[in-house]
Amino acid sequence: MAKRDYYEVLGVNKGADAAELKKAYRKKAMEFHPDRNKDNPDAESKFKEVNEAYDTLKDPDKKAAYDRFGHAAFEQGGMGGGRPGGGFGGGQGDFASAFSDVFDDLFGDFMGGPRGGGARSRAQRGSDLRYDMRVTLEEAYKGAQKTINVPTSVACNSCHGTGAANGAEPQTCPSCSGMGKVRAQQGFFTVERTCPACGGLGQIIKDPCPDCHGAGRVEKERSLSVNIPAGVETGTRIRLAGEGEAGLRGGPTGDLYIFIEVRPHPIFEREGVNLHCTVPVSMATAALGGDIEVPTIDGGRSRVKIPAGSQSGRQMRLRGKGMPALRGGGQGDMFIELAVETPVNLTSKQKELLQEFEKLAEDNNPESSSFFKKVKNFWDDMTS
Repeated sequence: MAKRDYYEVLGVNKGADAAELKKAYRKKAMEFHPDRNKDNPDAESKFKEVNEAYDTLKDPDKKAAYDRFGHAAFEQGGMGGGRPGGGFGGGQGDFASAFSDVFDDLFGDFMGGPRGGGARSRAQRGSDLRYDMRVTLEEAYKGAQKTINVPTSVACNSCHGTGAANGAEPQTCPSCSGMGKVRAQQGFFTVERTCPACGGLGQIIKDPCPDCHGAGRVEKERSLSVNIPAGVETGTRIRLAGEGEAGLRGGPTGDLYIFIEVRPHPIFEREGVNLHCTVPVSMATAALGGDIEVPTIDGGRSRVKIPAGSQSGRQMRLRGKGMPALRGGGQGDMFIELAVETPVNLTSKQKELLQEFEKLAEDNNPESSSFFKKVKNFWDDMTS
């Protein structure tokens, strides 16, 4: 049976460029892949036909020969001395090779880079680092400049990050030919794993630097100045680009992430951009009214007027006395919550005066009167 034209097999015109050929190949390979067509006995042969066509047309030299001589270019005695890609004789090894081609072209980007693209990146990016920083509420309010010491890896000065001694250049790993991966055939599948000889770098160093032992980096504690912006709160993350761990063998440096924790404050409690402050007031001040001074987070003072007859739990707002917003500007508020304090350690005279006051108090405790009236009604209902 005569072979079909390779361009016809892929469904493209003869003038199709490399991108069009690859796109058409992917579509056809997925269409006829045996795993997707278990009930179609012709799928395997068509799948092999598609791979044979693409294996020829993706190679510029083979494509030129095919465009000139057709299939005769690769027949015995022809231009190529054999069928492209080693042929597809129908055996398991040939099918596995075809599957490997599809695996590379369709999934190569997920398995370590483009097919046939040479060694993977010889330099690996350094790891990102985390530093937990505790700040006071005052520092979170005003912002601060903090100096931290971070143990990390930095580029080796002796070899300038290459990992090789005396200015020597790393050599291509003979085990993986610089790919950083080795493959093993298991039936229909091709299994890839990191090359054990070079650790996936694609290169080996025969004469490693004595200071960094070939890693291109050494351990060192660095001192860094960190700007803490006003308005940070617990959970805020600050990224310092390029201040993380140095890359392996001259690779790019990772980043440093500062995670903020704001310490509890003895006076203020924070809720977003708002602050809460519980202020005790005397029973007399709560009953008669008066003025009190309360602290503010900026270190100042604010005078607050207490209305006569104030009860515990009453709140008053001081606008603009809270925390600054980290993003978008603006300022939160401060809420004062009153806690009426019952006097203790009374003298005999004080007790006498309070007892006299209690005798004279008739309509001075409306909440108590209302509560006990409800209690009386409850008991009456229970006995009726």
